[in-house]
Amino acid sequence: MAERPEDLNLPNAVITRIIKEALPDGVNISKEARSAISRAASVFVLYATSCANNFAMKGKRKTLNAGDVLSAIEEMEFQRFVAPLKESLEVYRREQKGKKEARKDKDKKADSEEQDKSREEENDDDDERMDEEEQNEEEEVDN
Repeated sequence: MAERPEDLNLPNAVITRIIKEALPDGVNISKEARSAISRAASVFVLYATSCANNFAMKGKRKTLNAGDVLSAIEEMEFQRFVAPLKESLEVYRREQKGKKEARKDKDKKADSEEQDKSREEENDDDDERMDEEEQNEEEEVDN
């Protein structure tokens, strides 16, 4: 767990980026306001995590999953965020699935290349053995 309460705060750079994306161009925010938003965001994340953990415990699990978080958001009465979160989750899952399939394809290609290479090496070894056997036969015939 955290040693100090400040350790639970979200990184300032992340908070600043989120604030800049949410505000129109030309609007500035004071350092004090940014700090207050950072604390509020950290409290929100801790509360959402606690609620999600309760759902996981009810399910007799130790690992939080996306369903637990969505249920926690609903319980916290933030229903309007559930639909966008579900959409984001689907996009994320599709991206991960695409990456996983691309990795599999890459691994298959690498495996087939390795097999081709090892077949070539085996063929080269066989050719060398045949050459040696032919030389030995020729030497035996000469003797």
